[in-house]
Parts: sequence; C-alpha cells; structure tokens
Amino acid sequence: MINGSSMMSSGSWVGFKDGVDPDRNEKQQVLYYLGIKKWSECDKEIKFLDTEIGTEYLNEEKRRELSLLSSLMGLLSYCRCVMFDLVDTKANQQVNQWSTKMLNGVSPDDFRCPISLEIMKDPVTLCSGHTYDRASILKWFRAGNSTCPKTGERLKNKELVSNLALKRTIQDWSVENGVCIGEESNHKNRDITRTVLAGSMAAEGAVKLLANFLAGRLVDGTSEEKNKAAYEIRLLTKTNIFSRSCLVEVGCIPSLLNLLSSKDSSTQENAIAALLNLSKHQKSRSIIVGNGGLELIIDVLKKGLKVEARNHAAATLFYIASIEEYRKLIGEIPEAIPALVEMVRDGTNRGKKNALVAIFGLLMHPGNHWKVLAAGTVPLLVDLLSSSNRQEIVTNSLAVLATIAEKVEGTLAIIRHGALNVIVRILDDSTSRAGKEYCVSLLLALCINGGAYVVALLAKSPSLMGSLYSLLSEGTSRASKKASALIRVLHEFYERSSPGAMAPVLPQERSVHVW
Repeated sequence: MINGSSMMSSGSWVGFKDGVDPDRNEKQQVLYYLGIKKWSECDKEIKFLDTEIGTEYLNEEKRRELSLLSSLMGLLSYCRCVMFDLVDTKANQQVNQWSTKMLNGVSPDDFRCPISLEIMKDPVTLCSGHTYDRASILKWFRAGNSTCPKTGERLKNKELVSNLALKRTIQDWSVENGVCIGEESNHKNRDITRTVLAGSMAAEGAVKLLANFLAGRLVDGTSEEKNKAAYEIRLLTKTNIFSRSCLVEVGCIPSLLNLLSSKDSSTQENAIAALLNLSKHQKSRSIIVGNGGLELIIDVLKKGLKVEARNHAAATLFYIASIEEYRKLIGEIPEAIPALVEMVRDGTNRGKKNALVAIFGLLMHPGNHWKVLAAGTVPLLVDLLSSSNRQEIVTNSLAVLATIAEKVEGTLAIIRHGALNVIVRILDDSTSRAGKEYCVSLLLALCINGGAYVVALLAKSPSLMGSLYSLLSEGTSRASKKASALIRVLHEFYERSSPGAMAPVLPQERSVHVW
C-alpha cells in the first residue's frame, strides 16, 4: 500500500481543490515519490487504488481512509492522462486478453455462495475443499453446525482459508460486467458508491480539470492525441459515474461520435467503448441521439473495423433503448434489428450476449415486435437453446423468447419451430435461477396464447410437474407465482380431459408485415 498521507501537504492537492492545474514539476515529484516512470505503472497503481476503495467501502471501520484514497486516485488519474504521451499497453493487453478469455467462460452462477445463493463478497474455503461466502458459513457455524453444508461431511476443523484467486476473479468479472458485488441483497449500484467516493474535494477537482483537458484534446489534438484521449475516457468512465457526468458536461460526446467514422481501428474501438460507458449516464442518451449518433452506432454495429467495436455498439444500443422514445427510433432504422440478429447468429459469445440484451430492450416497444419476428429471430434462438454451451446466452435467449411469446404471432412462431420440448428440458436441467424463471414465464405465455393445443402438449411431459413444484419452494418469488399459475392451467386441463375429447388445434397464424 502506498503511503499517501505523507503527500497530503503537496501543492498538487491544494491546486486540485481550488480548480487549478498544479505545476508540472509538482506532479513530477509525486510520481517520482511513488516510483512511477511510465503510463502502465501509473495505470497499475490506479487499479490497485480502485480495488482498495471498493474493498474498504464494504468495511465500515476503514471508511475514514476513503477520502485519502479517492484523492490519491484522482491525482494519479490526472497524471496518467497529462504526464505520459506514450501508452505502453502491450504487456497489459496480453494480460487483459487472457483475463477476458477466462471471464468469458464463467457465469454469475459460478460465483454464488451455495448457502445464500448470492454472489460472494469474501469467498473462503473449508477443509472439505468447498467454498462459501465468509458471512454465510460463519452464520452456519454459529447455528451449531459442524458439517460442510454442500456434502454433509463432518469437518475436521472450522478453519476458513481466504480464496484470494476467486475473490479477484469475482472482482474482475464485476468490473467487466458493471455489477456491484452484493447488489442483489442491498440493491446498491457500484456506480453510486463511486459518486460518494469522489466526494474528496481534491479528487473532484482533478476529475473536472481532466475532463476539460480531454475534451480539448478530442477537438484540437493530433490523430494520435485524439485516440489517446478516447482511450483515457474509456478507462475513466468504466466504473465512475462522477467522471461520466463531468465528461458529458464538457461536451465530449459529439467529438467521440465523430471518431466513429475513423479509418483507424483502434480509434474507432476506443471511441465506441467510451460512448458505451457514457451511455450508462442518462443525460448522455439524449445527447447521442440529438447528435445523429444512432445511425453512426448502427454503422459500427454492421461494419465496425474490429469485432470488439461491433460488440460495444450492440451494448450501447441496449442502454439507449432503455428510453421508450429511442426504442421506437432505433426500430425505425431498417438496418438496426437485422444487424443485431446477425450478431446473434455469427458474433462472438460477448457479441451474442450484447445483441440479445439489445433486442430484449427493443421488444419493450410494441411496434418492434413484428420486426424482430420478420428478421428470423425465433428459429435462431430456438437453435441457440439446443446448441449453445453458454448458460448466459441460453438465459438471454429465453428472456427474448418469453417477451416474443407475449403476442399470439410470437407464440405461434415459437411452437412451429419445435421449442416446447427444448424449453421443458432446460427447465428440468438448468442450474440458473434466472433461466428457470424465464422458462416458466415462456411456457405460461405459450399456454395463454396457444390455448389447449399447447397445454395438451405440455401435459404429455412426465417431468414438467415435478420441475414446477420444485420452483414453488426453490425458485424466485416471480418464478414461484408463475409456476403456480401454470400448475393450475395443467390441473384444469387434466380435469376437463376425457378419452373421447377431440384433439385441440393450433390457432391460425396471422399475417406478419415485413419491410
């Protein structure tokens, strides 16, 4: 841990508090004191501080140190952008690529405590070899238990060994996916935490000065300086809502949109990644749309120079589509929905996920429903349910299908492509609580819109009732309610059925308009 307290008297801190850019020599002295000689070393120190801040925020006894850590992080963030012309990221990129590949192979369920079923904040391993969240296993022991909750075997000792590798992986995953560890239980957004932590006057002053510096570089800099500015904005806005707000206020968005047409693949990728992070700030969405950003983003989605740029474009559309007016606007662009469906078909795993959540958002506007159907989404998603080995992609596919099934045309398309047996199998076998919930939502919608024909087909499944009854006690509250409703539908069918009854008929499909 760096000793920031001995630096508090530095003129750099005073300058930032007063909104004044400290003298370059003073900033150089701070970097020399910390042993930082290049961009990558400064970036590494910032990431370390970010992790420390996140950890200490969860520890009420250490929160008094947060202001110091936040101030130091603001100073180093400013120095990283202003003091170094060369971004020496090759070594970092190799590590990041390996980390990204590893994180692409996991899902949130891999990080859940077997006791609480929530993502672990502080994973610890017992002598049995199984890992639990520290708070949950301590509660288990305090209740008088001396066995491993997962296996039931009696423990030789109750020693808890911190699983630091898993803890770091969870932290990396949470940053990569914008998730706050523990948000399911306390509903706090990590970005809101970062707003509070920016409460240090020195940190706030540093970020405001930095935002103005980067805005200027985006307008007046050389091609290389514009690329570096976009990259720095991409980093600054990844987890910090205060930085996003400052960068929006100084007018960075129009300049970043201009860079989307760059012929340099790195510049284009950094610009769309920065816009993705900024689009999480509500005010940004109207600025993006008002400056003609939708067409530019969709163009990157279709023809981006790097696959990463195309993935970022899909995710950006998801955030913009959180506003009803913009869902409609996106749907009215003929290339938008087909391009997203194409990414689901041929994209990387990350691209498929981003495109699926964007389609899910667009379906919230009723006028986009038939457009999604016309783009051939249903057969593609039904195939994904059977072929994908990624639980996250299967769950997102189920979410989209459940929304499509809310209309009769969607129900008919799903049934005609033979999805019923696949959905029942996933409900039986899936370990994802979200996946099971979408399965039962989808089956209930199919029964409502497909009528007795669908109910009769489901009634033939020998395992369905068992899965539904399990959800009554083990599923989420919403899954439990929908499982109960579906059980009632099936029971009513059994009561009405008789050996001489006529076989139910699938409702007639309505015509679907296309472009």
